[in-house]
Amino acid sequence: MEMQIINLKDVPVDVKENTHGFIGGKVYGQFIINEKQGAKVAHLGLVKFAPGARNKFHSHKNEEIMVIVEGKGIVATKEKEYVCTPGMIVFLPPGLVHWHGATKDSTFAHYVVVCQPNDMKMEE
Repeated sequence: MEMQIINLKDVPVDVKENTHGFIGGKVYGQFIINEKQGAKVAHLGLVKFAPGARNKFHSHKNEEIMVIVEGKGIVATKEKEYVCTPGMIVFLPPGLVHWHGATKDSTFAHYVVVCQPNDMKMEE
């Protein structure tokens, strides 16, 4: 396999709104590096939330790392909410039930690194 150079502007944007575990507004996802590029372990995405948009409580089978790059958002467990801003990095261990998204008055964007298989489990 050879090195790949990927320009973010060439990566399609997937828009979700009040579906697939997202609520409160539009969420824009870009799957930058995944099995299509030959990645076997670590996958990289960029997720942007409109003000007030977020996902529902969920967990992952493997680790998740978020690098906050825009706006103001919330990353929450069932016990506590954390306000996150650009420059912050969030590490979520396997199995931790959480949600994340934008505050009502700001957009929010983060790069996300997940290890495969991701096997996201949505809470009811």
